[in-house]
Amino acid sequence: MCGCWIVLAFCCLGQLCADQSMKPRTAAPQLATNNPTLTTVALEKPFCMFDNSLCPNKSCIIYLYAMKESASAISSQVTDNTSKPLDSTFHQTSGGQLGPYKAALFNVPDCASPPKLADLGDANKVSDILKQYLFRVGDDVNCLYDPNFLAVCNPPLAPDTTYRFKYVLLDSTEGIVKDQTLWSDPIKTRRVKLPLKIDTWPGRRSGDMIVITSILSVLVFLLLAGFLASVSSAVMRSEDSSAETKCVSQTIQSEPRPQLSSE
Repeated sequence: MCGCWIVLAFCCLGQLCADQSMKPRTAAPQLATNNPTLTTVALEKPFCMFDNSLCPNKSCIIYLYAMKESASAISSQVTDNTSKPLDSTFHQTSGGQLGPYKAALFNVPDCASPPKLADLGDANKVSDILKQYLFRVGDDVNCLYDPNFLAVCNPPLAPDTTYRFKYVLLDSTEGIVKDQTLWSDPIKTRRVKLPLKIDTWPGRRSGDMIVITSILSVLVFLLLAGFLASVSSAVMRSEDSSAETKCVSQTIQSEPRPQLSSE
C-alpha cells in the first residue's frame, strides 16, 4: 500500500515538473547572442511542448501572446468564455500594459524532425535554421505605421521593461484553444546607457580593438617621423645649395680682371 502511494507521489511530481517546464524560454546564448536587446526578445519555439494527438489532422497553429509584467493578473487570460483566443492588439492593450496582446502566429514546430544544429556550420543554412528554432519578439519596426498591414503586428518592445510570454495551441478549423503553456518567467529588455555612463577605459575593450589601436598608433608615428625626416632633409639641401652658390659668387669676384693696355 505504501509502495502505491510512493508511485502515485512520483507520478504527480513528474506531472508537476512537466507542467512547470511548459512555458516559453529565452533562446540559448549559442543561438542568440545579445539577448534580450533594447527592444527584442528571442524565444525558443515550442518544440515538443504540446501533445500531437490534440491536432491529429495538423490543423493547429501557435499563437504567441505578450504582456508587461505590470499588467493585472486578472487580465492575463488569453481566451474568452467560449475558449476562443483573444484578438487583442498592441494598440488596444497599450503595448501589453492593460493585458496580453497577440504578438505572432506560426505553424506548430515539427517535433519528429527538428532542424540539425550541426548544419549551423554552413553559412547558407544558418538563417533558415535559426528561424525554425527561434522567434524574435519585437522584430517588426514598420507594422504599427503601415495602414495596409493586415497580419499580426509584432512591434518593438519597450527598453528597460519586464515582459511575460505565453504559447497557445489553436485549432484553426474549429477556432478554439486546445492547449496553452504557462506564462514565462519575467524577461527584461535592456536599459539604454547614457553617453556619460559608457565605459571607454581600455580595460573594457576587446583584445582585437587594443591590437588595432596599437597598430594604428605605430603607423601614425612612422608617418610623422618620415614627414619630419623629409622636411629636415629638404632644409639641409637648401642650406647646402645656398652655401655653394655663395662660395662660387665669392670666387668669381676674387678673380683678377684683365687690364687694358694703353697705346
